[in-house]
Amino acid sequence: MRAGGPPGTLDQATKDFLSARPQLFGIAYRVLGSAVEAEDVLQETWVRWQNTDRAKVREPAAFLTTVATRLAINLAQSARVRRESYVGPWLPEPVDTTQDPQLGAERAEALEMAVLLLLEKLNPVERTAYVLREAFDYPYARVAEILETTEANARQLVSRGRRHLAAERKETVSPAAHRRLLEVFLSAARTGDLSVLEDVLTADVVSYSDGNGIRGASRIPVIGRPHVSRYLVAFAPRFWPQAETRWVEANGRSAVLVASGEQAVALLTADISTDGIDRLMWVMNPAKLAPYVASLSD
Repeated sequence: MRAGGPPGTLDQATKDFLSARPQLFGIAYRVLGSAVEAEDVLQETWVRWQNTDRAKVREPAAFLTTVATRLAINLAQSARVRRESYVGPWLPEPVDTTQDPQLGAERAEALEMAVLLLLEKLNPVERTAYVLREAFDYPYARVAEILETTEANARQLVSRGRRHLAAERKETVSPAAHRRLLEVFLSAARTGDLSVLEDVLTADVVSYSDGNGIRGASRIPVIGRPHVSRYLVAFAPRFWPQAETRWVEANGRSAVLVASGEQAVALLTADISTDGIDRLMWVMNPAKLAPYVASLSD
């Protein structure tokens, strides 16, 4: 019998669940790109754990991980359909990583906004295999067991995720360099300094505004240095004069929270390589901003 009480008791069930919770959330969040949906997965996992004959479960953490991961995959498959009706670009829901830099994982892999966005192009099983291996360092045999596939196929799934990211993403910079370039960008964006913007943006930069139809958010990605820089210059007089900015952390990187009065209106994150700023990501959807802002004051 395990320490902490008989395996069938609710007290022990609660301890086992709370012990596994950070990792369960970390997996579900990476698979779904949504903290709200990840919490839904954890809630359902808890219900199933309560209704399980726990006396027969030898490794609670392994059991809970399998349940939560499979629930996340199912939800991700239905989320893909729901997102087809999303207005404009879809971005992951940001999370505050100041308290848990790895977000429940062995490594802070598959956590940056840009990586989560790129992983969206993989199907949910490919994405999950990559997350389990790269962020949580699960052996391929365990990945295969969770995904109900062969170990050889699990290796192929992870390899596909690695190749996809390698093809889509350049070498990133250190956190300090990331912050410095974002500071330069923010100053230039606020003043509409075209020459500085052109200097810090890469030739194939993309700017995504996730507003789900709210006023002021572009409904298509803006692509390429000339278009993005001119868009930002045109945008500056309408957006920045009333704006207050605050430096925060989102998904392991420095980010800028933009507020108008008491109301948060955008979270700006960027994907920055040794070439400059490759992606600008503006989360403007209030449904995604509100939980993030609330987590900052906890």
